[in-house]
Amino acid sequence: MAARDGDGWAQCAQGHRHWGVYGASGLLAVHHGAGGEPYVLMQERAAWSHHGGTWGLPGGARDSHEDSIESALREAREEAALDGAALRIEGVYLDDHGGWSFDTVIAEAEELFEARPANAESTALTWLSLSEIAGKELHPGFAASWATVQQALAPETLVLDVANIVGARAEHGWWRDRRGAAERLLNDVKDVRWRHPILAQWFPKVVAVVEGAARGVPSVPGVEVVEAPGSGDDTLVEVVRQARPYERVTLVTADRGLRERVPGTRTEGPKWLLNQL
Repeated sequence: MAARDGDGWAQCAQGHRHWGVYGASGLLAVHHGAGGEPYVLMQERAAWSHHGGTWGLPGGARDSHEDSIESALREAREEAALDGAALRIEGVYLDDHGGWSFDTVIAEAEELFEARPANAESTALTWLSLSEIAGKELHPGFAASWATVQQALAPETLVLDVANIVGARAEHGWWRDRRGAAERLLNDVKDVRWRHPILAQWFPKVVAVVEGAARGVPSVPGVEVVEAPGSGDDTLVEVVRQARPYERVTLVTADRGLRERVPGTRTEGPKWLLNQL
């Protein structure tokens, strides 16, 4: 395995010629304004490059030792001097051509940070609204997947009713050690490879609400633990209501009364979660 061993041309099963021996990836940085409108950081490709003059994402060939996220972040550093620490990875969209793929790494940006070309591969880097993107001449590969990728731009949060899920899990003796049962659940949740209808990899924000004897359970990587000071249901409702208007929230609970208190929110039962563990 050698650095930059991915540079070179490849041909997919569809007969198309692509840059990237091991496939390619790009970074789709998206920021949502106060009103929820998404802005995407777009790159105008240099005239000398493949499909020069078109608009797409900072990206390029993936090396043999990289996964799609590592590759996209590296390319973004090289082409736009972007710092990945300012982004939260939301998911990866896989555009599989058969023997060759382009992975779009979607990442949420908290602000419209300044970006500029860092090498000769691009002539401009600009935050564009969806309507502005529609008016640009797009890179053919980006244009082909854009209608689908747009559907996955909104950040997504899973809110877990831990007491309800632990009860549905029905571990032997869980009622005698509710904190231990909650801790085991959260440790399993942190390792879940979440399934998504569009994305090949999905990294939702996960908020777990604990109550009563389960309070004090330690946090685990990738899971935000919220302790209910009183009613767990009241805290779950408050967490859901604090979501940003453009954010997609899924509440995981079997409690019918709780579901009725958050109308319009997507809900799933514990089985939906337990089937993914």
